[in-house]
Amino acid sequence: MRRGWTELRQTFTTGQDLFGHALWTVLLIVPLLLLRDEPLKGAGISLGAFMLPSMMGMTLAFTGLMTTAQLLATEREDGTLLRAKAVPHGMVGYLVGKIIMVSGTALVSMALALAAGVFLVDGVAREGGGALLTLVWVVPLGLLASLPIGAVIGSLVASPRAIGLLMLPVMGMVVISGIYFPLSKLPEWLQTVGQVFPVYWLGLGLRSALLPAGAVAAEIGDSWRHLETAAVLGGWAVAGLLLAPSVLRRMARRESGAAMEERRWKAMQRVG
Repeated sequence: MRRGWTELRQTFTTGQDLFGHALWTVLLIVPLLLLRDEPLKGAGISLGAFMLPSMMGMTLAFTGLMTTAQLLATEREDGTLLRAKAVPHGMVGYLVGKIIMVSGTALVSMALALAAGVFLVDGVAREGGGALLTLVWVVPLGLLASLPIGAVIGSLVASPRAIGLLMLPVMGMVVISGIYFPLSKLPEWLQTVGQVFPVYWLGLGLRSALLPAGAVAAEIGDSWRHLETAAVLGGWAVAGLLLAPSVLRRMARRESGAAMEERRWKAMQRVG
């Protein structure tokens, strides 16, 4: 846990990382500003208000999946993982540290977007404590649904550069997950595909917590579907928690000085 807090503190005291967090927040806020006066038909809110909690859910899922995968792939290549493996309980400390650091980063990014959006977009976070209690279970469940899967991806990819190749399918998943417009507006087969992934359910759960009750008219079946949200996110969490330990153990067993030297040699060949 101390390792996680140390990494989190370093992240928020490093200029480059702070710039990245600020830039991400700006990228989230700009479309909200552009669409804050565009009404969402039948829902009684603007399209900007609909997008704010949806983008917060996307941030949580994106950070859990891609940041975890990127960190594992990078630190496997630069030897950090090998050094952790060489000390008693090093892998446990490494993984707990990453969970704390990535979770903290995701929560701060969400909080920044919410703080800015509440003042810029009408109709968000006005329901009081009852509705906001939904955040207490949606956010942790969303982290459990995304962090283990990110760890699996980071364990399986050959190098950090391969993570970039995953951006296209990830962005495709975002487009069909009801982040920028209601999923109910898409063809039924795309609705089915979008509901397979946790991004849609994270967005739905956060919309149910932060938007007025009338906004449910924009959702599939005119319902917030809390039970289905818990079931799908819980299913992804269970699958990830069952799969991640074995994949991570396999990755750790294969780490050695020779393997790291081979990766370094291949990287030098690409540069050459």
